[in-house]
Amino acid sequence: MDVSAHIEAVYADICRRDPGEVEFHQAAQEVLHAMVPVLRAHPEYVEARILERLCEPERQILFRVPWVDDRGTVRVNRGFRVEFNGALGPYKGGLRFHPSVNLGIVKFLGFEQIFKNALTGMAIGGGKGGADFDPKGRSDAEVMRFCQAFMTELYRHLGEHTDVPAGDIGVGGREIGYLFGQYKRITNRYESGVLTGKPVGWGGSHARTEATGYGAVYFAQEMLATRGLDLGERRVVVSGSGNVAVYAVEKVHALGGRVVACSDSSGYLVDEDGIDLGLLKDVKEVRRERISAYADAKPTARFSARGSVFDVPCEIALPCATQNELRQQDAVALVKNGVLAVAEGANMPCTPEAVEVFRDARVLFGPGKAANAGGVATSALEMQQNASRDSWTFERTEDQLAAIMRQVHAQCRTTAEAYGADADDYVLGANAAGFLRVAEAMTAQGVV
Repeated sequence: MDVSAHIEAVYADICRRDPGEVEFHQAAQEVLHAMVPVLRAHPEYVEARILERLCEPERQILFRVPWVDDRGTVRVNRGFRVEFNGALGPYKGGLRFHPSVNLGIVKFLGFEQIFKNALTGMAIGGGKGGADFDPKGRSDAEVMRFCQAFMTELYRHLGEHTDVPAGDIGVGGREIGYLFGQYKRITNRYESGVLTGKPVGWGGSHARTEATGYGAVYFAQEMLATRGLDLGERRVVVSGSGNVAVYAVEKVHALGGRVVACSDSSGYLVDEDGIDLGLLKDVKEVRRERISAYADAKPTARFSARGSVFDVPCEIALPCATQNELRQQDAVALVKNGVLAVAEGANMPCTPEAVEVFRDARVLFGPGKAANAGGVATSALEMQQNASRDSWTFERTEDQLAAIMRQVHAQCRTTAEAYGADADDYVLGANAAGFLRVAEAMTAQGVV
């Protein structure tokens, strides 16, 4: 059997059936190309058409979200939920509120989520959702009304044993609270486990807010350790300044590194003294201002609206903003400046061309489905606590998060070696390990 030809046929069919969904095509191509040695070793998965079934969502939900702004104007947005694969457990994945959200982006995120969730070893399937609503510049009352309208449709598809959303870009504790309140009002049930990322006071988990950023740093630390290195005194650049980026900065500093730059959509900030975490949190989480406000408040910092944060020399790069933010020229600049490791805190932030630059230069590269798995892993821990009506300490939850990230890292390396690659090939290792767990479950459950 010509496995390569089979994979190319599957990819061609995806492009034909889903034209214009370029992000989904990109995510599918990365996974499919990593499957060549796996399918050669497991021809039964070709016979069972596992790839074709994996690449087609089990369910795609699109709906209208009408709501009224503070001026009394009726607004209409579009909502999405893609329940991609439930072989391992209830669909699990975040909700993204951003003007760029469309079906192709939601499908790419949901597809990645299948493998990410499988890598955690937890009993969770893959899904994703969101809306083309922008919470920036909206009042709390407007955000509440939108969330209530969004949940009025979505609630019928959710359940703690069916589909469990969480937050993502544009969806934090405020939005989760409004969404949960509407779910509770409509269903007349207090199902804590139906949403994760809740505040600790009413069913949330300690360390969930920090988990994705912390997890990416733990993964980077594990990669460095394979070469006898650590984060101590390392120069680090973190793209973004949202939840993932902020807590990546926090954990890097806790482990002895120094984050010298971060960014937002308006530009990037450099502070050679090391990013002042308290000031960054105040600017982004309290005042909700542009990152230039940090430079206005701290004389040692400089803000630039031109160029890329990845132009700043560093030894560790943590892209934590959004998809395809780190391009080929950025990767070339990082390599030229001596970068040792790159761990994706966001979902698919590096373009395929950038990844090739890192691999050719033997830079340690942790793909998002492995490096940022800490967020969904801690969401699954939150689901465990909700199911048992329990609440764990921050330390207990963080210890479990660290253990899961060590397990994910080790699994990537051993799987890469098992299929004939170098242990440092985390792209192959992550894709193959995630695929194998899901494929085994799908085969056992029959053609469904």
